[in-house]
Parts: sequence; structure tokens; C-alpha cells
Amino acid sequence: MIFLVKSASIKYYKELVTVAEKKISPNLSESKRSFFKRFYWRDYVVYITFIIVFITFSATLAQSGFLSSNNLLNIMRQSAIISVMAVAMTFVLATAEIDLSVGSVAGLASVVTAMVIGKFGLVPGILGGLCTGLLVGFINGTLVTRIGIPSFLVTLGMQGITTGAAMWVTNTAPIPISNSTYVYVFGSGNFGPIPSLVFWTVIALVIGHVVLRSTPYGRQALATGGNEVAARYSGINTKRIKLFTFIIMSTVASLAGMLYAGRMQSGRYQWGQGDELSVIAAVVLGGTSMFGGKGTIIGTIIGAILIGLINNGLILMGLSASQQMIVRGAIIILAVALTGRKVQN
Repeated sequence: MIFLVKSASIKYYKELVTVAEKKISPNLSESKRSFFKRFYWRDYVVYITFIIVFITFSATLAQSGFLSSNNLLNIMRQSAIISVMAVAMTFVLATAEIDLSVGSVAGLASVVTAMVIGKFGLVPGILGGLCTGLLVGFINGTLVTRIGIPSFLVTLGMQGITTGAAMWVTNTAPIPISNSTYVYVFGSGNFGPIPSLVFWTVIALVIGHVVLRSTPYGRQALATGGNEVAARYSGINTKRIKLFTFIIMSTVASLAGMLYAGRMQSGRYQWGQGDELSVIAAVVLGGTSMFGGKGTIIGTIIGAILIGLINNGLILMGLSASQQMIVRGAIIILAVALTGRKVQN
């Protein structure tokens, strides 16, 4: 009798297990399908491209010292200033705007900083450089948000104004900086084993990521770029968001100019010239949409380092300047095309 009861219990237990497995299996397969459906490889193009380029250069340029610690640190130094500006440009593009004046603002800020340091000292020089960007950003933002001029035209015109102003006040001559503290902090020094330029990049990364993902301003900037009309009806002051974004962008561009001045130990209108193209390319490579509403700071930093990696590798290959431009442009176009396909669809 006991044996029959045990047999019945075991049989009943097996039936329950079978029924449970049938119920669980579809859920597991459905969750797998859901995961692969959510995983979209184009969102990771910048990371895939970075790995491919790094492995390729490591294999082909090992004898040229590509993997040496000095060269890798050099890549980080070369990418640092672009990375800092690219973090701020992420917010500009996320709001569906653009700023073409960042390179020339950096040059003007380097000149102002060098001149003020020479006459009044370190702290006034730093404040003077930052205020230069703040003023330019306020003008850009006001013209875009209050008068309604497209940001492309406003910042393109501001690019000429700031470059001309820097050339005028210096008579196209470099302004030397002899303040050792400034040079150490803003370009040529090291904080422990970390070069100061890399330290500034880390600061920009942390602040930018936290602001974009964890603050009302970051969420409102994304909402403004995603659908400005809907954002306005939901109570967001979109004009104020855009004005603040342009101010941040130009102020950070001024900081980049000050980093140039510290690294080169002088202020010159040519510092930062043409950087706007590399900055925008880094941001778009990183996954930020030029149509607004989407942005990622980590992807932006990887995109900036990728551009520095490509530049460094092509130089070690011994390619001429013209050949470097062709290869670099082709790689960037391919990566951006793969990244942007999802947005177009």
C-alpha cells in the first residue's frame, strides 16, 4: 500500500514538472527573442569600429611602437581637447542645433587668456578666457532663440567674427604664456601618472554623463531635440534650454582654447581652427543624432578617441597628409553612415 502511494506521488510530481517546463519554456524563448529584438548592432558601431581599428593598427604597427605606453598616452593627449568640446557639442546636437564656431572661439579664448595673464595674472586670465566663451555663447543663443536665425548661419558668421577678432588684437602674432602654474594645470603637467589633458577629459566625461542622464536639464534638452512642439506643450521652456546650451558650448570651447594655450604655452588665433569638424564627427560617431532627441556622452568620448587613434595610426604608417585625409574621411563616412541608418529608417 505504501509503495503504491509513493508511486502515485512520484508520477504526480513528474506531471507537475512537465507542465511547469511547458509553461516556462515559451517564456524563456520569448525573453530571448525580446533581447535580440532590443539589441540593435548599429547602436554599437563606434565601439565595433574602435576595436577593429585598434586591432588592425596593433597588428600592423607593432614594430613602429603603436602599443607603447608613450604612444597610447600621446593618443589620449591628442584626443583630449576634441573630447572636451565634443561633450558639450553632444548637448547642442541633442537639441537639434549645431555650432560651427567652437574652433574659432577656442582660438580667441586662448588669445584673451594669454593677454590677460601677461597683464593681470593667473586668475584674471582664466576668468577672461571663460567670459569670452560665455559672451559668444549668449550672443549665439540669443540670435537663434529670440530672433529666429538658424544656428547654422549664426555660428558660421560667428566663426568669422571670432577668428577676425583674434587676428586683429594680436596682429596674427602668438602671445607667449610664461606662468608655470597655468602651463602645468592646463596642458603640460601631470596629476600623478595622469597627464593634465587626460584629467580634463575625465572631468568632462563625468560631468557630461551625469548632467545628460540624471538632471532635469539633460532630460529637457533631449525632449527639446526630439520634438520641440511637444516639449513646449509639456511645459518645457525650449528657448531657455537652447540658450543655455549655446552658452555651455561656447564656454567649454573657451576652456578648450585655454588647454591649447597651456599645451602650446602661447595664445594664437590658429589654435582650434577647423576643430568643429572633428568635434561634430566625434559626436555623431558616438551615436548622437544630428536630428536631436538622442545623445550619449560615453559614445562621444569613444568617437573622439577613435579619431585620434586613426590620426596616430596613419602617421605611424608614413602616409602623406593628403593620404591621411582621404583614409580618415572614408572611415568616418562609413562609420557615420552605419550609425545613421537607423535614424533614417
